[in-house]
Amino acid sequence: MSRTASRPHVVIVGAGFAGFQAARTLSRLTRGRADITLLNPTDYFLYLPLLPQVAAGVLEPRRVTVSLAGALRHVRLVLGEADGIDLTRRAVRYADPEGQDGELSYDRLVLAVGSVNKLLPVPGVAEHAHGFRGLPEALYLRDHVTRQIELAAAADDPGACRARCTFVVAGAGYTGVEVAAHGALFTRSLVRRQPLRAGIEPRWVLLDIAPRVLPELDRRLSGTADRVLRRRGVEVRTGTSVKEATRDGVLLSDGDLLPTRTLLWCVGVRPDPLVAGIGSPMERGRLLVDPYLNVPGHPEVFACGDAAAVPDLTETGQYTAMTAQHAWRQGKAAGRNVAASLDLGNRRPYRHHDLGFTVDLGGVSGAANPLGVPLSGPLAGAVTRGYHLAAMPGNRVRVAADWLLDAVLPRQGVQLGLVRSWSVPLDTASPETARVAGAPERAEGAAEKTEE
Repeated sequence: MSRTASRPHVVIVGAGFAGFQAARTLSRLTRGRADITLLNPTDYFLYLPLLPQVAAGVLEPRRVTVSLAGALRHVRLVLGEADGIDLTRRAVRYADPEGQDGELSYDRLVLAVGSVNKLLPVPGVAEHAHGFRGLPEALYLRDHVTRQIELAAAADDPGACRARCTFVVAGAGYTGVEVAAHGALFTRSLVRRQPLRAGIEPRWVLLDIAPRVLPELDRRLSGTADRVLRRRGVEVRTGTSVKEATRDGVLLSDGDLLPTRTLLWCVGVRPDPLVAGIGSPMERGRLLVDPYLNVPGHPEVFACGDAAAVPDLTETGQYTAMTAQHAWRQGKAAGRNVAASLDLGNRRPYRHHDLGFTVDLGGVSGAANPLGVPLSGPLAGAVTRGYHLAAMPGNRVRVAADWLLDAVLPRQGVQLGLVRSWSVPLDTASPETARVAGAPERAEGAAEKTEE
């Protein structure tokens, strides 16, 4: 879309839950009376909650993506990754996918850059673990798990077979629990076609330093998830963390050594470091904003989602959590308040009402508390999938069709080889690793890292 000099220019940085919703809301409210530019590294919105199902072969990758050009018809898309914000000049610097630098000037700015993997100073983790924040990681994980089962089935050494069949997940929050739950079902389906040595079965180990899984939820939902995981054969080890990671194994804080080729790092996220360079007040890495999502001292700048510390008006002195639910609603509030700053409507503070949580545990299992009503088993699974279908901004029929096919047909356990281990480093915040599009391909056996 072309720009018109007489219209105000709104730049939105990031097309995650917050940025996508801000662009959609603002486009609807302005109706062509403002030029809207969306800056994002990819041309799609990623529905993150269903990513574990991509890694487990339930959903095809495109099912969890929504075309930005198709969904946001009155928004100009610029492909690139922001690497600097100049509040004085009102400009956003960025690098496009081919490494060329560019700049966008703005009259209003919405920062919705989201979050990246949380890195901890644990020896070997950066080199031998992978995160789980995007489509490349999910595709790599699906190939990697399939490959390990296939190599284990052909291995003559029982020790090597057991190591390849051991999958360690660090972090028992939403992502870690769902990855382990779906992963256990996935490997079970793989070994039906690739039988292992007698007495050896796929082993999934879920670690967390917290005393229980899903520590952010109430004990009833946490207990439901714990029972499903253990019934599925997942070893849940609470009060335990990773002390050191190597190519051949993981040393735990309790002194136990787990021979494995797979470490999945799901210990949480941290705000994108881009906001730290702006020079405005911060709260634990997040950009401080007022209840209207404005950056203090800069009425033309708004921030929302994981990178913004938004006051929680329901809890005095607290800030909203870094969740997709908050990001989605804050994006809508930001779009509305940006429009109000252009004399299109009235601005309103961000105030939320807890609708509950859903956790997809694979198969027909789930844990949910919609509107505070705790549910488990098939009913929770149905509510969880219903919620995702309602929340997704596209692909609902395709997703439902994949779920139906997965229920009646065996999964296809094949390696596609689309993503190599070196292209999905754990440190997703590093601009250097994000731009090595021309790096030479490495031999998978020599360069392969363990998972997240």
